[in-house]
Amino acid sequence: MISSSLRARRVPDRLGAPLNEPLFERLALIGIGLIGSSLARVARSKGLARTIVAADASGEVRAKTAELAIADKVAETAAAAVAGADLVILCAPVGAMGTIAQEIGPYLAPGAILSDVGSVKASIISAVAPHLPAGVHFVPAHPVAGTEYSGPEAGFATLFLNRWCILTPPDGADPKAVERLSAFWRAAGANVEIMQPAHHDLVLAITSHVPHLIAYNIVGTAADLEEVTRSEVIKFSAGGFRDFTRIAASDPIMWRDIFLNNKEAVLEMLGRFTEDLTALQRMIRRGDGQGLSDLFTRTRAIRRGIIEQGQETAAPDFGRRAGER
Repeated sequence: MISSSLRARRVPDRLGAPLNEPLFERLALIGIGLIGSSLARVARSKGLARTIVAADASGEVRAKTAELAIADKVAETAAAAVAGADLVILCAPVGAMGTIAQEIGPYLAPGAILSDVGSVKASIISAVAPHLPAGVHFVPAHPVAGTEYSGPEAGFATLFLNRWCILTPPDGADPKAVERLSAFWRAAGANVEIMQPAHHDLVLAITSHVPHLIAYNIVGTAADLEEVTRSEVIKFSAGGFRDFTRIAASDPIMWRDIFLNNKEAVLEMLGRFTEDLTALQRMIRRGDGQGLSDLFTRTRAIRRGIIEQGQETAAPDFGRRAGER
């Protein structure tokens, strides 16, 4: 687990003062991993909800959540957690969303907003929507933020600061519910964007899902090399490989579910990547230095654009301090 002192160093607390009045009376968080525990922390520090209720399928996680005191109540079941809540956020793995929705559907209060934090949207909408009673406003969301750490101890209140949260309301969603949820995420420090669910899944396939797949693959390839020992891979890791290992250390259950639930978009982007990789192989084989230089110039411009948008730092080693992993 990452230490609390390391979390404090990673992102300074720039969230500002708490709100004068909470945006919601009762916030129910279902799943207390990195995202759920960070939401609990920022909701408490900013006063976003009068009461914060947490629930998790794991008894060990519930016990740790109670010990950390990041929620006002820790419920034994998701159904108990959502009773009376005017905002419910599902923070569980993508593959569990439908089952959770089926469990909590009968207990959701009329007028409540139900949201999530999943990295895939179209499949979540298909899995969740059929279980919701009339009068509940379903507004899916995806905070594009995270680390390779997981569990209730991994969260920190500034995880969402200056990061994007993409809302993907289905057709017919209540505009007032969308705006209330937007206000919640803005108060948590995030920038808010509205997208169609299918477009979101395509965008995230290339910006997040395929890069993770490549990271898992290249680290696996390095581990399987017979000509290079495991100790040499670890000992002589250059910066690029270290960054791949950081990505490849992400929660395996979460990423398994993402790939299985966004397979069409991932396979489409993976096909494009494979074509481009073949072209790159051809450049190297033919000694096409100009082609390589042109490609690297274009990719460098993307990196600069990310820095200009405030989504990364220009500091060496991506701004990581000595000792950070």
